[in-house]
Amino acid sequence: MGDEPGNGRRRARRVLTLLALTLPAACATEQPTEMASSVRLPAAVTSSAPAPLLAPPSASASAAPPSVAPSSAAPKPPAKATTESTRTSSRGGPVPFKPGRAMFGSYLALGGNSLSQSLSLRQRQLGRDHRIVHRFYPWDGYVPTSEPDVDRDSVLMVSWHGAQWGSINDGSSDRNIASVARKLKGMKRPILMRWGWEMNGDWFEWDGSHNGEDPANYVKAWRRLHRIFDENGADNVAWVWSPNWNSHPGDSWNKFQKYYPGDAYVDWVGVSGYNFYDESPSTLFRAVVNAYGSRKPIILSETAAVQNKAKWIRQLSSWVKATPAVGAVVWFDTDIQEGVPHNFRPDTDSEALAAYKAMVNSARFSG
Repeated sequence: MGDEPGNGRRRARRVLTLLALTLPAACATEQPTEMASSVRLPAAVTSSAPAPLLAPPSASASAAPPSVAPSSAAPKPPAKATTESTRTSSRGGPVPFKPGRAMFGSYLALGGNSLSQSLSLRQRQLGRDHRIVHRFYPWDGYVPTSEPDVDRDSVLMVSWHGAQWGSINDGSSDRNIASVARKLKGMKRPILMRWGWEMNGDWFEWDGSHNGEDPANYVKAWRRLHRIFDENGADNVAWVWSPNWNSHPGDSWNKFQKYYPGDAYVDWVGVSGYNFYDESPSTLFRAVVNAYGSRKPIILSETAAVQNKAKWIRQLSSWVKATPAVGAVVWFDTDIQEGVPHNFRPDTDSEALAAYKAMVNSARFSG
């Protein structure tokens, strides 16, 4: 493969994912660990391991798909499905959407710093605290019962790694799902739950390409998780469904809309997108906003500037101000991506940091 942008994006995502998927085996011990992952690994390295430690997540891929109505092929909700109205009257569920005020947050993994130190550094630089702190948990490894470094006034966003859909839909994972539900309930704080993200890519074991090219079974798995969380009383969890900004492969079966679990099972709609090839915020995010923004609050659940950082951050700030459906922006803030020529930190130069500070301190980011 040459330097064609789509191929470059896939390689970048895959390398990041490989890093993410190779670190977590060490997580089986009873100590809180950060799991990240959202980027793709080379075909030769597909891993079934849970997902990693301090390794970054997502990246971009090719052209954004057109906005399409959610697939009618998706399974219908079971008779006793919990609906938004029974869970909460607020748009956004247990983490309410505030019109006109976007929450600001980050996944933080800064080389040589603990999470607490990283949060303190950003607080000093920005003059404000994070509203959302993003963490990654493995599918069947150690999941903590608390996050003491995350301030009680902050919202915890958990990206919980997915698994092969068959191992969920056949009931064999029910005990693991219930255990995680009880742990998150026990944290007694609002949590944004982002399970099985970027399912419309071809770089994770939980995506359509690795599960028979049948998105209806992803929907079935999502709804099973949702039901088990409800049965265990995890009503502090807001569900974030989060595709990649574009689908790969771009075949009709793999359009992100076909993976949508249904309005009764989703509180926030997320999207991953990075400007690896200098894509504009509109190019990265408009398809998802157009498809769901009138019904659900939108969270940019993974994003960061790679090219022309200061310029792109200013563009993002303007785009969010002009897009009222956006209720949260979560930066992928890390510089520890071995083997990857990208530094996702917003403070790599003074102009980028100034633009970032201006953005997150604007009234639009006061959620």
